[in-house]
Amino acid sequence: MKKKLLLIILLAVSLFTNSCSTVPVTGRSQLSLIPASQMMSMSFAQYSEFLNTNPVSKDASQAAMIKNVGHKIQKAVEQYFAQNNLSEHLAGYAWEFNLVESNEVNAWCMPGGKVVFYTGILPICKDENGVATVMGHEIAHAVAEHGGERMSQGLLVELGGIGLQAALQSEPALTQQLAMTAFGIGSQVGIMLPFSRLHESEADHLGLIFMAMAGYNPNEAVEFWKRMAAQKGGSAPPEFLSTHPSDITRINDLKKLLPEAMQYYKK
Repeated sequence: MKKKLLLIILLAVSLFTNSCSTVPVTGRSQLSLIPASQMMSMSFAQYSEFLNTNPVSKDASQAAMIKNVGHKIQKAVEQYFAQNNLSEHLAGYAWEFNLVESNEVNAWCMPGGKVVFYTGILPICKDENGVATVMGHEIAHAVAEHGGERMSQGLLVELGGIGLQAALQSEPALTQQLAMTAFGIGSQVGIMLPFSRLHESEADHLGLIFMAMAGYNPNEAVEFWKRMAAQKGGSAPPEFLSTHPSDITRINDLKKLLPEAMQYYKK
């Protein structure tokens, strides 16, 4: 067991040294074993399959709100990336925003800008400001390439860092599960949790900036997470067993980021 762990650590160091990329916007180094083009190809296929097997909302008003907020956040992201000479990171994006009928309190964005909101989260969102909070956060995951990083970590831990094509051939079921987890559709408790909590905090930071640039008051993000905490009613798991920061941690961190985000706020 110790030898196996040592081997994984040595392999991780080697791969991290030779397979690093930088998170757009924050500059953080991240493990990147999978080209963005491959991640988007998988994402688009998974997204189409998801929409074919899950009911899209027939509420025209709510669906239109999701698309409207989504397009505003999209434009803010594109503007931010253009201003910082990072537009190449958005190459190949095919933005899409859909509202799906489900009581689940969730939303996610796959690599390439493929967004899904569940109707179950809308009462907590309350209005466009709440939707913008969630939208900015989920899109931040995609543009920060968290999906590729999480799947790279999964390939390293579960399969010893072999290439994606080899993984698809030798372990198709496991690779599929890694992809679902990377895209935010699955969940996992274990060695990857600290990275996931880092991703959540990073997405909160970037999401605040994107929603502010889109014309939504960043202060509303704090109000959204207060409502989320109240909705949970104390039933959330301990922070060390969660892929998300605790609600109080998240709210306090967001408050610290508000002065920076307000500099981008365009009423």
